[in-house]
Amino acid sequence: MSLEIFGFRALWSPFFFISLVIVSVLFFLAATKYREKLSRDSEALSNKQAMLFITSIVTLYIIKGSPIDLLGHIMFSAHMTQMAILYLVIPPILILAIPKWMWRSIVSLKIVGPVFNLMTKPLIALIVFNAVFSIYHIPLVFDYVKTDMWLHAIYTVLLFVTSIFMWWPLMNNLEEYQELYGVKRIGYVFANGILLTPACALIIFADTPMYNTFSNPAAWAQALELCVPASTLQGITLSGPEMFNWLTLHEDQRTGGVIMKIIQEVVFGFVLAYIFFGWYKSEGEKVDPLPEVQPAE
Repeated sequence: MSLEIFGFRALWSPFFFISLVIVSVLFFLAATKYREKLSRDSEALSNKQAMLFITSIVTLYIIKGSPIDLLGHIMFSAHMTQMAILYLVIPPILILAIPKWMWRSIVSLKIVGPVFNLMTKPLIALIVFNAVFSIYHIPLVFDYVKTDMWLHAIYTVLLFVTSIFMWWPLMNNLEEYQELYGVKRIGYVFANGILLTPACALIIFADTPMYNTFSNPAAWAQALELCVPASTLQGITLSGPEMFNWLTLHEDQRTGGVIMKIIQEVVFGFVLAYIFFGWYKSEGEKVDPLPEVQPAE
C-alpha cells in the first residue's frame, strides 16, 4: 500500500521544515552579518563550513522530515537507517561546520560549560553515548518510548546530544579541547565500534521479532501516532506493518541491524582516513626540510 494514504503532513513534516529553515537563517546571520557584534574574535565563515552546515541540515530533513521518517515507524530497517545517519553521520559534519568562535561562545555559557567539559571527556563520552544507545534498544524501553510522543522526542534529543559529545574528541578543531592524539584517536574509533556491536548483534541474531511496535498491530498503530495525525489514522483501516513491508518481520529486523553495522563501519572507515591524513600532515610539518646542496664548481 502507498504511504500517500497518510497525507502530506505525515509525509513531509512542514513544521519541521520551517523550523530547520529558521535555524539555518539564524545560523548564517550569526556567522556572517552579526558575527563581529557577537564575538570580537570571530573569524569569517568559510565556504567549506557553509557547505557542511547546509549538508547537515538537508540530511537532517531527509532523515526526520521526509517520507523516510514515516517509513521509519513502519519498517525497522528504515528506523535503523535513520538512527545510523542521525547519530553517526550528521554530528561530525555539524561539528566541523560550526566556526570555532561560535563553539567557544556556546561552551563558555555558565549552564553549558561545566556539563560540556565533563561529558566530552573521551572515556565518559564514549561510555555515555553507547549506553544510551544500547538501553534504547532494549525491547521494553524501545516499545515504551516509541508509543509516547514526549518521551520519544526527549530520548531522540538526548541521543543526538550524546552523539555530539561522542564525536567531539575526534572532530573538534578547538586547540584547548584536543585530548586525543595519534594512536589514541584510532583506539577511540575502534572502541566505539566494539561498544556498538552488542546492540547490533542482539538485533541481527535474535530468533524472533523483538519489538511490539513493529510486530504487534495495536502497538504499531499507536506508534504511528507520533508522526501521523490522529484524525488521519481514524479514517484508515490498518492491519499491521506487513501492509507496506515486502520483508517478513524477522527479516526486516535483521536487515535493520545489518544496515546499522554497515553504515557504522563505513563512517568509521572515513573517520580513520580523516585522522590518518590529518596526523600525516601534522607530522610532515614538523620535519625540517633538507638543506639545499650547492653544486661543486
